[in-house]
Amino acid sequence: MALIVMKFGGSSVADAEAMLRVAQRVVSTHREGNQVAVVVSAMGDTTDDLLDLAAQITPGPPPERELDMLLSAGERISMALLAMAIERLGVPAKSFTGAQAGMVTDTSHGHARLLEVQPERVRATLDAGGVAIVAGFQGISTDDDITTLGRGGSDTTAVALAAALDADVCEIYTDVDGLYTADPRIVPTARRVTRLTIEETLEMAAHGAKILHLRAVEYARRFTVPLHVRSSFSDQEGTWILVGRPLTEDTMEEPIISGIAHDKSLGKVTAVGIPDRPGAAATVVGAVAKAGVSIDMIVQNVSTSDAETSDISFTIPEADGQTAVAAIRALQDEMGFADVLYTSHVGKLSLVGAGMRSNPSVASELFAALADAGVNIEMISTSEIRISVICDQADLERAVRAVHTAFDLDAEEQAVVYGGTGR
Repeated sequence: MALIVMKFGGSSVADAEAMLRVAQRVVSTHREGNQVAVVVSAMGDTTDDLLDLAAQITPGPPPERELDMLLSAGERISMALLAMAIERLGVPAKSFTGAQAGMVTDTSHGHARLLEVQPERVRATLDAGGVAIVAGFQGISTDDDITTLGRGGSDTTAVALAAALDADVCEIYTDVDGLYTADPRIVPTARRVTRLTIEETLEMAAHGAKILHLRAVEYARRFTVPLHVRSSFSDQEGTWILVGRPLTEDTMEEPIISGIAHDKSLGKVTAVGIPDRPGAAATVVGAVAKAGVSIDMIVQNVSTSDAETSDISFTIPEADGQTAVAAIRALQDEMGFADVLYTSHVGKLSLVGAGMRSNPSVASELFAALADAGVNIEMISTSEIRISVICDQADLERAVRAVHTAFDLDAEEQAVVYGGTGR
């Protein structure tokens, strides 16, 4: 008998028919002799609909505490309906809010972080032979307020619950048959990857792949939670995430490239003419961080016009562009740099694969493929198992398809996307 945590995204529980299909899968898993806990997201576009309602009520930013209270309702609807569906099929089930399931968070509304998980009520339900259904994306703060974990937070809920229960596996169900070498909506011939290391999965999640949330993957690595990404619309095997397995030489015999991630939600900021002295970069980056803006790629070059100054460019979420520019511009008089430039609508392509460590030709092949596709590279960043490039957003999808073909990642058959959202 195994203890399995099953997580179902919004497209998997989008309506009553989908909810019943999920219930049948849960019941089937339970009747195979397993203990089953389930984490659910809000149905379909419920969260977006609730945000729209809030915007109609409050023209400005709504109170963060009340917004969390509102948004947490979406998952509570899903958990209760799924419990009813499972009971209808003859298996006892109980639903729990994040608070009832023991998801204790800090006091940051809208993007709370888990501090601990106290799953006593969930475990008691499992031990009594029932199925426990937990509302994803939410918890209760140390101040006893309802909090939400941010977009994709249901993945984090599932992995955290699996860790707390010492589950044998955490199954993440979505609307595609696992992780692919590229987004099948962009590259229809993308190939399903049967297994990935946790390091490769982290790189994919951090650089634009939408199937798994980054925080959930980080949590899985920290607590060595095995992950299995599958579709709730088919019985395909999906993708196994290898947790706790080091990157050893035998891994190098696996495919050089595991996949291509892309992100089209970035902007690029350039501080021009920064004095070339120790601490200057720290001052600029520190100001952006203090403004609450996350920085991704950073490149610093000696200025082409003045050897005693440098230009610092970095990418940020496009929605934070003006905030970042304002934070840097506030330093202009103090530091004496020339200007701050901002470019919206930039795209990032990331090539990921543990095998590229021992294959020095990967970078040149990547750049050649982009050149052949007429894609200009604006920035480059690398890690041990990743190469990322920044280009114009309008060129991004063409770039992904060109690189996918150049590295022989295309499959003979087209991938199937069941729900159309990727979650």
